[in-house]
Amino acid sequence: MQIRFADQLPTGAYALAIPVAGPERGNLASLGEGRAAVEAAARGQRFEGEAGAVAETWIGGTGGSQVRRLLLIGTGKASDGPAAEKLGGAAVGRLLTSGEKTLVIDLNGSRFDADAAARLVLGAAARGWRYDRYRTRLKDKQKVSLEELMIVGAPAGTQDRWNSRYAAVLEGLKFTRELVTEPANIIYAETFVERVKKAAEGTGLVVEALGQAEMEKLGMGSLLCVNQGTIREPRLLVMRWNGGAEGETPVALIGKGVTFDTGGISIKPAAGMESMKWDMGGAGAVAGAMIAIAGRKAKANIVGLCGLVENMPSGAATRPGDVVTSMNGQTIEVINTDAEGRLVLADVLTYAQRELGVKKMVDLATLTGAMLVSLGHEYAGIFSNADGLAGELVAAGQETGDKLWRMPLGEAYDRLIDSPIADIKNVGPREGGSITAAQFLQRFVEEGNEWAHLDIAGTVWSDKPGATHDKGATGFGVRLLDRWVEMVAE
Repeated sequence: MQIRFADQLPTGAYALAIPVAGPERGNLASLGEGRAAVEAAARGQRFEGEAGAVAETWIGGTGGSQVRRLLLIGTGKASDGPAAEKLGGAAVGRLLTSGEKTLVIDLNGSRFDADAAARLVLGAAARGWRYDRYRTRLKDKQKVSLEELMIVGAPAGTQDRWNSRYAAVLEGLKFTRELVTEPANIIYAETFVERVKKAAEGTGLVVEALGQAEMEKLGMGSLLCVNQGTIREPRLLVMRWNGGAEGETPVALIGKGVTFDTGGISIKPAAGMESMKWDMGGAGAVAGAMIAIAGRKAKANIVGLCGLVENMPSGAATRPGDVVTSMNGQTIEVINTDAEGRLVLADVLTYAQRELGVKKMVDLATLTGAMLVSLGHEYAGIFSNADGLAGELVAAGQETGDKLWRMPLGEAYDRLIDSPIADIKNVGPREGGSITAAQFLQRFVEEGNEWAHLDIAGTVWSDKPGATHDKGATGFGVRLLDRWVEMVAE
């Protein structure tokens, strides 16, 4: 979708959207004689300017003026960034396949400042993303028609704010959604790395990848055991952004990248297994966040790490009851091969600390079904050994809409994953499954280092449209990580 900014309404064919702050409707004065008819149409649709509400009508047609579609978009009483994003998303969601090619949003008289207006554009453009690469028989009415978004009357500085802060975030968000949407025969460890390298061209992001032999040499038996059953090669993707002080220790963003998860020998039920293509949603979010961070030239040293594997059953696959040795020397009894994400992350956490000297880490993973039972699809769970870090991430999530809810850790939960024959087992009892998974990861965090684990199992994919996304991949985590980096690391 092309994005333009202008001072005046254009000529020609377009749909017009006007923000309406609650029942006041003060910024409809520009409609002149047509205002009364528009307000009557709004009342007929019980439109009261609530946030995200839409009233639709048509204006013009007299005195030679062109008939055009008019949307009134509610903002409620708020004039902040979240309200603006919701407004932009509502307008685009309404018109995406409507036949309209150009949407003009008139911000004259609105209460948005430059940052909020730029976030309106982000919300609109994010809601307009769709991935129709494999849909060859769409009817015309099903095809995306909207090609252009024009913002008229935005506050001074809006375009600069968009270009310098949010345009790169949109690219990262779209990239994550693309990775998560692609099927597992297209995106696997090797092609994931290839896509990241291509997206990183010209950004200054340094992209490398370790293969099977290199990981074997490092002793990454925990990660590698997950990949034993597949014909695909594993990869450890390393993305470095050096935008901060030279020699300063980087902050690590770590993603679980199980490009398809059958459950392995502990195989999942057939119904719904196709959705396990998005079990690499944590790695997708980290990759998108690194693209955004590099794209806006963040003044921080950040390293993104993604453990990329495929969990398949075969004669070579890891069996329940097998014992493997992790990179940091801990032995792990594999009770359930479908609890594989924590096995991957364990070695990536160790790599970050021992090979890169990282002292602060945030990992993202579609780790447990138990997280959906706890929090549904509204929040992701956050576990952390550092109150300050947890608070920073929760605050960043509130600002961006990637909401987090803090969950507990404790010794009583940790004892539940003691193994009778090894140092640790990869699952505890059914109760508290998300917590014992986090306790497993914490055993790989070295003394004195700060760590947070985000279980995003309920938030990377949506079966219904949201304010700034369609059905499917949401891109959860990209904006959260980008904002956290801006708040803390920069």
